[in-house]
Amino acid sequence: MSITGTAWLRRSLVVLFALCAAVAMSVVLAPEASAHGTATSPPARQYSCWERWGDDHLNPDMEQEDPMCWQAWQANPNTMWNWNGLLRMDMQGQHESRIPDGQLCSGGQAEGGRYNSLDAVGPWHATPMNNNFTLHYEDTANHGGDYYWVYVTKQGYDPATQPLTWGSLERVAETGVIAPGEPVDIPVSAPGRTGHHVVYVIWQASHLDQAFYSCSDVDFG
Repeated sequence: MSITGTAWLRRSLVVLFALCAAVAMSVVLAPEASAHGTATSPPARQYSCWERWGDDHLNPDMEQEDPMCWQAWQANPNTMWNWNGLLRMDMQGQHESRIPDGQLCSGGQAEGGRYNSLDAVGPWHATPMNNNFTLHYEDTANHGGDYYWVYVTKQGYDPATQPLTWGSLERVAETGVIAPGEPVDIPVSAPGRTGHHVVYVIWQASHLDQAFYSCSDVDFG
């Protein structure tokens, strides 16, 4: 190879190395696209399945021990791996008119249907709670919130046999603006309820017209 050819090859390798280094650094430094948030106490369905089965999600015993999480993992494991990414863009506050009954837990089949399994009717694992409790919402991206609306299903609703509808919910708590980085702990009172219920939360983020939805299963005893 000529001296000119060798120099050209060296320059090409240097440029290639620099490009690879730049790409590697962008991967390391770029924020996680799905780092947004969800209810973690009581846990949203996808968070609960991730928290309890994430390290053991291939265990065949899950099918019998926790059939609703099993069907969610079988349908799409990314429902759990992306537990904090259940969102819709540009809803303009029109949650009830744009999310059909039976699709509330998936945010109206948000994100290309990634979360559709969360709408499944059946015996979801329920967290024991008092009728007066504090809901904790994890805003992992520090978006802040224009508001949080918290609903609880009415007495008589059965999540094991009935799809979740707007008519089965009662709004029991709401917030004003919550600043980015401020902890989200919302006092909730849901009197007159016993047994298995669903806590439904809408988080309207502040940085964009971006709405997040979650269903948490609770047992009021």
